[in-house]
Amino acid sequence: MVRWQKKAVAAVAAVALAAALAACSSSGGKQKEQSSGGSGSGVANTPRMKVALITHSGPGDTFWDIVRRGADAAAKKDNIDLQYSADPDGAAQANLVQTAIDSKVDGIAVTLNKPDAVIPNVKKAIAAGIPVTVLNGGLDQWKSSGAIGYFGQDERIAGQATGEKLKELGAKKVLCVIHEQGNVSLEARCQGIKDKFGNVENVNVNGTDQPGTQATLTSKLQQDKAVDYVVALNAGIALTAVQAAKDAGSGAKIGSFDMSKEMAKAIQSGSVQFAVDQQPYLQGYLAVDALWLYKNNGDTIGGGQATLTGPAFIDKANIAAVLKYAEAGTR
Repeated sequence: MVRWQKKAVAAVAAVALAAALAACSSSGGKQKEQSSGGSGSGVANTPRMKVALITHSGPGDTFWDIVRRGADAAAKKDNIDLQYSADPDGAAQANLVQTAIDSKVDGIAVTLNKPDAVIPNVKKAIAAGIPVTVLNGGLDQWKSSGAIGYFGQDERIAGQATGEKLKELGAKKVLCVIHEQGNVSLEARCQGIKDKFGNVENVNVNGTDQPGTQATLTSKLQQDKAVDYVVALNAGIALTAVQAAKDAGSGAKIGSFDMSKEMAKAIQSGSVQFAVDQQPYLQGYLAVDALWLYKNNGDTIGGGQATLTGPAFIDKANIAAVLKYAEAGTR
């Protein structure tokens, strides 16, 4: 098994452990006398917790809807009052962490895609006795921040796997579209592609400006006819790239990172060739559930290492297996 596959197995095992712990007092034993770690009707009867989920999501990014569904599912099971906030600006996201500290939450799950801005307040939270988990971004920084666990994919490895796939597909020149400047995870994806593929050009766009993004990509594809593959780093940008290629009269094919209901349909129809799936539902679920496990049983997940939730490739060969989950908004 390769590294990310081992950690993905660990992630599934962690979910099973949480379910088992939550079920302890609902079967056997002295249920009335022992309430710690227990559940009733599938909901933990442990003391109510307040957890802040703080991400770098920008407006309209549907990827984070999937993360939140996973987090909400864990919160519902674990008797957690989950409070969500987000800001793509690093300083503003750091302020959200400070607000959570001031609110005396019992735990914080946070993304570290702008680590230099956010980590100082993460350390403040930990110093105040608030455990922190990291999800989605911050693979290289989560340990130094003092967090108890990381749940996401190794973006450099995901990029490298994508570079290998592009070679298998016969691509000649790739345009890698970075939709949020300064995001270390996105930069690592494009660098990983370049590691294995070589002929890669990065283009920066504003991911919150769909018309502007489409115009930029259309212009680029009109100017550079050598580009035969565009790799977007989220599903929304990929669908915009599909239209940009049409507008430019380009034969460039589209690959993407991340799934959505619309992306699943695009893969099924052939307008997008593949998506790199990092299982965002699992990231949200594990980041919240890990805080509950730590609070109620002193558990940590991953053995001091990151718990990897991806990458996995979704294409026409296996889209049927995940389509119903994508339509339900959990993949």
